Amino acid sequence: MSDHSDELTGPDLAEGIQASTIGPGQLVAGHAFGEPVLLVHVEPNWFAVGAKCTHYSAPLDQGVLVSDTIRCPWHHACFNLRNGAASRAPALNDLPSYDVAVENDIVRVTGKRDPGQLKGEAHRTQASRAPEKVLFERIPVTGPKSVVIVGAGAAGNACAEMLRREAYRGPITLIDPDPDAPYDRPNLSKDYLAGNAPEEWLPLHPKDFYEAQHIEILAGVEVLRIDTGSKTVHLNDGGTREYGCLLIATGATPIRLDIPGGERIQYLRSLRDCRAIIQKADGAKNAVVIGASFIGLEVAASLVTRGLHVTVVAPEKTPLERALGPELGNLVKSVHEQKGVDFRLGHTVKSIEGNAAILDDGSRVDADMIVAGVGVRPNLSLAQAAGLSLDNGLAVNEFLETSVSGVFAAGDVARWPDAYSDARLRVEHWVVAERQGQVVARNMLGHRERFDDIPYFWSAHYDELSIAYTGHVDKWDEVRIDGDLAQMDCAVSYMVSGKRRAMATINRDRQNLQVEVELETELLFKPPPLATLEVQGA
Repeated sequence: MSDHSDELTGPDLAEGIQASTIGPGQLVAGHAFGEPVLLVHVEPNWFAVGAKCTHYSAPLDQGVLVSDTIRCPWHHACFNLRNGAASRAPALNDLPSYDVAVENDIVRVTGKRDPGQLKGEAHRTQASRAPEKVLFERIPVTGPKSVVIVGAGAAGNACAEMLRREAYRGPITLIDPDPDAPYDRPNLSKDYLAGNAPEEWLPLHPKDFYEAQHIEILAGVEVLRIDTGSKTVHLNDGGTREYGCLLIATGATPIRLDIPGGERIQYLRSLRDCRAIIQKADGAKNAVVIGASFIGLEVAASLVTRGLHVTVVAPEKTPLERALGPELGNLVKSVHEQKGVDFRLGHTVKSIEGNAAILDDGSRVDADMIVAGVGVRPNLSLAQAAGLSLDNGLAVNEFLETSVSGVFAAGDVARWPDAYSDARLRVEHWVVAERQGQVVARNMLGHRERFDDIPYFWSAHYDELSIAYTGHVDKWDEVRIDGDLAQMDCAVSYMVSGKRRAMATINRDRQNLQVEVELETELLFKPPPLATLEVQGA
C-alpha cells in the first residue's frame, strides 16, 4: 500500500493552469519546483500543499476534502490546507506548503513556503505545524508544570507531539520499558516481518526530533508506582518524575497459552519480539500460527512471504467471522489458501512436542516454529495500584480523563463512552490510540475536547488483499455487500436497525473515507452524552 515513487505527474503548477476550469472543491494533482503538489480550490481561496501523505505516501488527490482540510484515502490522516499541518493521526509529519497567485484567469504556485515562517508560537487548535525547535521552559508560563507519559507507543508519542504543536513549552517525559520505543508497531506484522521494509523505517521519528522538541525519552525504564497524591511516578532505576498532568498509555500484553511445551511459543508485540521471530524463521520450513486473528493472519502472510509453509490453527469455523462476518472471513481464508496456507479450523493446540504441535484431535502438525496471536490483555496493574477506577479497562470520561483529576488514559487500556453508540468501548487500534493521545494533549491544556472520532483500522494480507474498516459494531442485524468480493472490489456495510454502523472495504479506499465523514456528520446532529465518570479533585 506504500508508494515511494518520485515520478512527477500532472500539470506544472508553477507554469500555471486556467483557473476557470477548476471548480470549487476540485483536487488537482500536479508538480512545482520538482516536487509533487496538490492544488485545491476552496472558495474563495486557493491552497497548495504536498501531494503525498507523509504517513505512507498515499496520493492525496484521491482523498476527501472536508472544509479546509484534506483527508488521506489510505489511512484517514488529516491535513490543514492553510499550512499543511498534520492535524490528525496517523500522519505525524506536516506537508510542505506553497504560495498561490491568481491573475488573468491563471492560477500558479509561486513558491514553496519557508517552514520557519509557519512554525511560530501562533497556533489554532488542530491546525498548528510542529515547531522546528521548542523554546523550552523548565517552569512553563502556561499549562501544567510538567507532563509525564507512561507508555511511548501510539497514544503516548502522539500526545507528546501534540503538546508541542499546541505551544506547550514545559517538561515532557515519555517512559517505556521497551528499549526501542517509540516505533511504528503496525508494520511489525506486515512489511517488516515479511522482509519488505527495512528496520530504519520503523522509528516514528529520528532521535534528533525528540531532542529538538525537548521531549525526554526514558526507553528501557519501567514505572514501578504512581502516587496520585504527590503527583509522582517512581521508576525501577531509582529515579522519580513529578507531573502536573499524567497520561497512562501502557498498552496491552499478548495472552499467553498455558500448555505443555508452551515455552516454545513466540508472541508478537514488540520490535524485540519481531526480531526473534525473524531469526527463528531463518532456516525454518514449517510454521504453526495459533489464532486466526488479524495479527495471526498477518503473521501467517509474512511468514509465507519469507518462504515458510504455514498452518493456522484456530477454534472458530471461519477466520475473522466475529469481526467481519462470514463473507469477508471466507474471502480472507481463500486468499491465504491460494498462497499455500493450511487451515485447521475448529481445533486447538493442546501441547508442543519436539518440532510438532499436537491438536485436540490428537493429530500432529510439523512446526519448526510456533507463533500465537490469540488476543491481548490491557496493562492495568499500575492504574489499579494507584486506585484509579477500572471497568474492563481503565475507565475514562468523554475527555479521556480518569477518576483522578489531571490523570488521563489513552490507547489499549482506555475504556471510554463512545459518542456514536452510547456504549463504553475499549478498542485496540493504532489510529484510535494516536487520536486519543492527541485529544488528551489538548485537554491537558484546558480545551475540554470530547473524544468522538470514528474508529478506523486496516489489515494487509500479501499484496493481494488490504482491508480498511471504519466504525465499530460488535453485533449487526444485516450485512450489505456492494460490489464483487471475488474480484476484491467491494464495500461491506454492517447494519443495525436499518442504519450503517461500520463499513469494511477492499480496493475502495475513497468510499471508506467518505463513510467516515458520513458517520461523523451523524454525530453532529446527536447531543453529546452526559459525563459517565466522576472525576476526583476536579
